[in-house]
Amino acid sequence: MNENAHLLASDGDGFILDPEDLRAIEHERAHYEQPQAACIEALKIVQRRHGWVPDGAIVAIAETLGIGPAEVEGVATFYSLIFRQPVGRHVILICDSSSCFLVGYDTLREALSSHLGIGFGQTTADDRFTLLPVCCLGACDGGPALMIDDDTYGPVAAEDVAALLEDYP
Repeated sequence: MNENAHLLASDGDGFILDPEDLRAIEHERAHYEQPQAACIEALKIVQRRHGWVPDGAIVAIAETLGIGPAEVEGVATFYSLIFRQPVGRHVILICDSSSCFLVGYDTLREALSSHLGIGFGQTTADDRFTLLPVCCLGACDGGPALMIDDDTYGPVAAEDVAALLEDYP
């Protein structure tokens, strides 16, 4: 463990881990023999605070865990729920698995896009929503399905979209 981890300043972006996040990452690291095993949790800790994982955080996490930044970046870019650019206050994940595709994915996607005025990978002008595809939500019995933040819904009909989104200011 890096004794001077609290002094991390990153790659010129000026990113410094919040002391609470640093303690949480060090706590996670202590659970594993290999520091790489704590990488995904470290990324999630930073994302909870910032809503996404800035470039400077990659370096700070790597230094805290004692691994290379490329290892952290590899994990961050592999997992679709680690966001490497800013997202809206609420992230909508629409399942595009074959199960959901067969029961109305296209209609739901079009309704969401039309209602929000954005496509996949975009965020509404008011930073309220970001719309992203996801390969499976594990809700195959309730397709077409979507997830808003940590809440899963399905089956969702196109006419349900407006009312559903009202619950997320």
